[in-house]
Amino acid sequence: MAVKHRLILSLVATLVCASMWLQTQTAWAQAQAGVVVDAEGVLRTRLFSDAGGQLTRQRIAAAQQAIDADMARPSSMRKVSLNRLEKAIVDRNGAVTNEMRYLAGLQRVKYVLCYPDSGDVVLAGPAEGWFTNAAGRVVGIQSGRPVVRLEDLAVALRAFPPGSKGTSLIGCSIDPTQEGLASMQRFLHSIGSRATPGDTQFIVSGLRNSLGLQQVSINGVPPTTRFAQVLVEADYRMKLIGIGLERPPVRLISYVQRANPAQVARNAMQRWYFTPDYESVLVSDDRLAMELVGDGVKLIGANELVTAQGERRVAADGNKASQAFVSSFTEKYPQLAARSPIYAELRNLIDLAIAAAFMQCEDYYGRAGWTMPVLGDESRFSVERYTAPQSVESAVNAIWKGNRLMTPIGGGVEINAAKAVESAQPDTKGQVTRLRQETKVDLPEGQWWWD
Repeated sequence: MAVKHRLILSLVATLVCASMWLQTQTAWAQAQAGVVVDAEGVLRTRLFSDAGGQLTRQRIAAAQQAIDADMARPSSMRKVSLNRLEKAIVDRNGAVTNEMRYLAGLQRVKYVLCYPDSGDVVLAGPAEGWFTNAAGRVVGIQSGRPVVRLEDLAVALRAFPPGSKGTSLIGCSIDPTQEGLASMQRFLHSIGSRATPGDTQFIVSGLRNSLGLQQVSINGVPPTTRFAQVLVEADYRMKLIGIGLERPPVRLISYVQRANPAQVARNAMQRWYFTPDYESVLVSDDRLAMELVGDGVKLIGANELVTAQGERRVAADGNKASQAFVSSFTEKYPQLAARSPIYAELRNLIDLAIAAAFMQCEDYYGRAGWTMPVLGDESRFSVERYTAPQSVESAVNAIWKGNRLMTPIGGGVEINAAKAVESAQPDTKGQVTRLRQETKVDLPEGQWWWD
C-alpha cells in the first residue's frame, strides 16, 4: 500500500534558485556572501571564496602599510567634523582619499554633536583600520565589521537636506507581482493534493516559473546608490534565513522550522520588515547632542492572504511561528551583525538616516552655518553610480512536513527616521551633554578627524 506523503512549501520572493543555496550551505564558513546586479537590474547572489584566508591576509598586510598609523589604531570614540571634511575635499579640488571615503575608519555613528560657536557638526563612534575583504566589503582589520561610508552618509544627508522638508520614508520592498501570484495559484490548483516526494523538483520548478521575477521597489533614496543596494541585500538575505535557504552564522530557528502547517492557511503570505528601534535616541537638554542607543534594528511581521486573482489582503489572525521568528531575529541581531557584515551595514544606514533627520529637525545646518555645498550636490560628489536593482528571481524551498502549502514571503525595509526623532528621549543622566562638553573642537587647518 502506497504511503501518502504531505508537502509543505515555503517561498520567498527575493532570491536565486534554491538548489544553489542548498548545495553551497557547507561553503559559508570558507566563503563570503554578496550580491551583483546585472545590466538588466536583476539582483543575484554570489559567493566569494578565499580558501585558507590567504587573500585576506595579503589584503590586511597591504592595508596596514597604506593607512596612517594613528588612523589605523582602534579608537572607542573617533570624531569626524562633517564641515571640515567637506572643506578638505574642496581643498583637494574634489579628489576624495580613502581616509575620507571611509570616514577615518568610523564603524558606527553613536553620537551627533553640534558646535555653533566653531561651526562644526560632528559624528562620533568606534573606529579602526580597515581593509577590503574578498566580497568587496570594507571592514575593520580587528573586528571585521564594516566601516561607515561617506557615500552612504551623503545619501542620508540628501534625504534630509538643509532648507527643505525631508523624505517621509526610506526603504525597499521585494514582492511578487499580482500576475505571478495568480499564475502560482493556478499551478497549485492544477497539482491539487496528488504530490509525492518524487514530484518535489517538478513542484519547485513550477512554482518558481509561475511566480516569475519578483519586483524591487525603493523609496526615499535614489535606487542607483549603494545605500539602496544594501537595503535590498539585507532584506532578501533575511528572508533566505527565514525559509531555511541560508544558514545563519548564529543559532537561530528559521520560520519553516517553527511553522505548524495545520495552523497556516493555504493562501497565507508572511511579510517581514526591518524597521528602526524607535526607542533608541537620547537628546541633551540643549538639543546640541544626540546619542543612538542599542542596536537600533527590529524585525517585525505582518500577515496577508493571496486570492485566486493574485491580490493580497490583510489577514486577521497572527502567525505564532512568524512572530517567534521575527522576535528571535531581533534578539539575535547584535550577534548577526557581528558575524554577517550586511546586517551591520543595514544598522549603519538606519543610524545615518536617523542622524540626518535629527540634524535637519534641530537645524544643525543653520546653527553651524553649514550648507553642505559638496556632499549635497550630485555633480560635485557623485553617489548615483550603481545599476538600480529592479527584480530578483524567485526562490523556493520544499520541505516535507505536513499537508498545507505556505505561499510567498514579502516585506522589506522601512526607515521612518522622522518618527525615531519624534520618539527621542531626554538624557536625564546628562551623559550626552558631558560628552559634548568634553569633546573639544580645536583642530589645525586641514584636520577633520581626531580621537
